Amino acid sequence: MLASPWDAAKHMESAAALAKELRNWTEVIDFYRRASELYMQCDRPQPASDSLAKAARALEDALPDDAVQLYTDACVILEDDGKEQMAFDLFRAAASVYVKLEKFTDAATFLLRLGLAADKCNARNSQCKAYLSAIIVYLYAHDLKQAEKCYNDCSQIDAFLRSDQNRCASKLLSAYTEGDVEEIKRVAQSSTISNLDNVIIKLARKLPTGDVAELKEEAAKGEEEALDENDLT
Repeated sequence: MLASPWDAAKHMESAAALAKELRNWTEVIDFYRRASELYMQCDRPQPASDSLAKAARALEDALPDDAVQLYTDACVILEDDGKEQMAFDLFRAAASVYVKLEKFTDAATFLLRLGLAADKCNARNSQCKAYLSAIIVYLYAHDLKQAEKCYNDCSQIDAFLRSDQNRCASKLLSAYTEGDVEEIKRVAQSSTISNLDNVIIKLARKLPTGDVAELKEEAAKGEEEALDENDLT
């Protein structure tokens, strides 16, 4: 009523914090979303994104699917404002929730989005780490074919092609192709992987999951089918 959306947003965030203490998750979402809208009325995208991120963090355990949506919306606000660098932690957090939900394709997609955001900011180290992380997620999910496709796509980017992360991914994929379990485990212990986010390190340390020989056969079969499709004789 006093035409002060900034103060109103602050009070909505206080209400959301109280709702969190009462474990009233629906109101946590509603109040933080309302706070975010009010911050946007003030043309303040950073606190608007922060409000959604606070809601997401509060809901990670209770309502993880809602948490991921809130993280996504928080990222979009920052991307629209050209502040991709401020969204890095949000992309990582969303990917982490997806890993906990065992939605590995979604986790990898968010890591690739992080890589794209990092590219726009010239944050080469974050970009290369994101691409290696996505490849590890695909391998953990027994999807060697998609891991190889991801590696080939990302290697089109010069910064990744010349990086330690690329060399690490190449060694990992070669070990899978050769069915060398010991080499997979050795690469997974490398310092390049030790510098990734904890959730990704944990996945890497569990590699290989499943039967490596079987994965190798499936990937080879997929390549043969692709060759047949291109056979013009």
